[in-house]
Amino acid sequence: MQEYSVAGEPIAVIKIGGSILTKGVSYRRAAKFVRNRRSATPEERLVVVVSAQGGLTDSLEHAARKIAGEPNPSSLDLLWSTGEVRSAALLALHLQALGVSAVALNTHETGLSVPANARGATHVRLNLKRMLSALLEFPVVVVPGFLATDPSNAIVSLGRGGTDLTAILLAEGLSARRCELIKDVPGYFTSDPHRDPSARPIPFLTFEHALELARNGCDLVQKKALEEAARCGLTLVVRSIKNAGPITRIGIAPLAAGAWSERATPAAVAS
Repeated sequence: MQEYSVAGEPIAVIKIGGSILTKGVSYRRAAKFVRNRRSATPEERLVVVVSAQGGLTDSLEHAARKIAGEPNPSSLDLLWSTGEVRSAALLALHLQALGVSAVALNTHETGLSVPANARGATHVRLNLKRMLSALLEFPVVVVPGFLATDPSNAIVSLGRGGTDLTAILLAEGLSARRCELIKDVPGYFTSDPHRDPSARPIPFLTFEHALELARNGCDLVQKKALEEAARCGLTLVVRSIKNAGPITRIGIAPLAAGAWSERATPAAVAS
């Protein structure tokens, strides 16, 4: 598969979830994380996929149901989209305030589209012309997750946890060298680390094991996103926003030390 590069620099995709973006100051913290990552790997252009601020999606749905009981799905998707677009703009503004050359794209510029009547589907098409144009001008491009457009150009949601899916689809479409999912825990554990202080980190999971956990209720990474990553052989890294601490790699087979950031295909692993 072709690996895109922009201005001679490879592309990496980083997803920052709503559990990280919990309040105003957390956007500055996330911006510092992205700035430091850009400084540590200046050879990479970064696509940063963001969720709505933590709890906002539920709050917007609750407001819609107070008004309409069973809100029209299209209207609800449009209302939901305000959360992700707000996050993208806020993070870009914080990056700019830190001196990082960054831009935010809106849902219609991200390039994800679904067929008619395919709300929440994983059959997503990509048009990366605007994305690549932005990456040519800016080393960091921030985009809203969770959302696509349909043939009528209306906004459509990709299902709860859909920001994970957005990141993986973009990483696949751009042949990104890395795809990191930033969570409020540094990867998978033997039990819930928020409740069990003896929980031990799991450094590597196969796609099969991660999907089994998802089917059993562990929603750390969206099930559709895991299925898509498995289909295209894209190794994922699940980690916290802290640079220190454990991480979990999800892939076909464990990677050699130092190679976790690279795309893993069956052929590459076998060799």
